[in-house]
Formats: sequence, structure tokens, C-alpha cells
Amino acid sequence: MAKIIVTRDGLVERQVQLGKERMTIGRHPRNDIVLTHPAVSGEHAVIVTILDDSFLEDLHSTNGTFVNGHRIGKHFLQHQDVIKMARFQVEFLADGVRPSMAAEPLLAHIEVLNGNNAGKQMALTKPQTTLGRAGVQVVVVERRPDAYTLTHSEGAQAPLVNGVALGEQVWRLADGDVIDLGGTRMAFRIG
Repeated sequence: MAKIIVTRDGLVERQVQLGKERMTIGRHPRNDIVLTHPAVSGEHAVIVTILDDSFLEDLHSTNGTFVNGHRIGKHFLQHQDVIKMARFQVEFLADGVRPSMAAEPLLAHIEVLNGNNAGKQMALTKPQTTLGRAGVQVVVVERRPDAYTLTHSEGAQAPLVNGVALGEQVWRLADGDVIDLGGTRMAFRIG
């Protein structure tokens, strides 16, 4: 059964199994999936699932429905399509597409360990997330079906992972890995 992951401002709010043939999305409580934000229309969109295929349709919403950056009227949903409605990002995960080694796609986040932002978390829901300051030191966290990887992409000084300089290799992240970007320490967490 396909499902969606709803995030707002980078934080995962919930996962919803698409268990009904027709599931409405909107601001009003009568919807199957309620997104509380003034820019979301009362009845914003609908996902219709027939057998293994799911379709997204905008219900003439005021601010529109976007899939992978493009405004849509109707759209045939494909695995990892990213739907945008107001401040909400909704990722569509099709059933039967996951690799056999992983029963569920990994969900992870970065937690800041020190400084003014200590305790803040950022969900890693996009295919690629960049961390750091442009021109100084930047790393890219890539979300793959079965793992997350870290790559140094910018800056003269190599970031540290668990106290070891990253260099030019791709690092496969493990739960609890500590990333140090110019003194800002962050922990990679699964779940």
C-alpha cells in the first residue's frame, strides 16, 4: 500500500497510508488528510488510488498544488514525487518499489549538538540536503532508498565525521555519527 510522508518546515508531521480509494487533502477537518495553514484551501486536492496506481488532482485550490516544482491539475504519482501545498511538503512513496533489503524507507534527521541552535532538528526528506556555509564549508547529505551518504562539496577544510577528516570519499552515515562543520557539531539520527 502506498503512503505519503507529510513534512512542514522540514519536520516530519506524520505518515499516512493511502488505504482508501479516494483521500481528500485540505484545511477543513472533514478531509482525510488535514493540513492546517491559511494558504491551504478548504478542499485543496485529492489522491485517487486504483489498484497500484495513484493520481493527484488539484480541486481548483486558490494557491495551487505543485509536484516536483511544477503546478499541476492532475498528475500520475510516481515513487518519491514531492508534492508542495503552502508550507507543507508531501512525499509520495509507492508500494513495491522499495529494495528488498529495506522493509521501509529510512527516515532520518540531523540534530544540532552545540551553539545557538543546539537541540534543533532538520528532517532529511529531500533527495539531497546541503549543510554548511557557501564558500566556507559545505557537505551534501544524499538520501538513497537504503542509506544516507555524506560528501564534502565545498571549502578548503575537510569536515570531520566522528573525529576523522572526510576527505573526498563518500561516507555512508550510521545512526549516531557526529558531523563537525567548522566547530558546529551535528548528530545523524535514524528514526
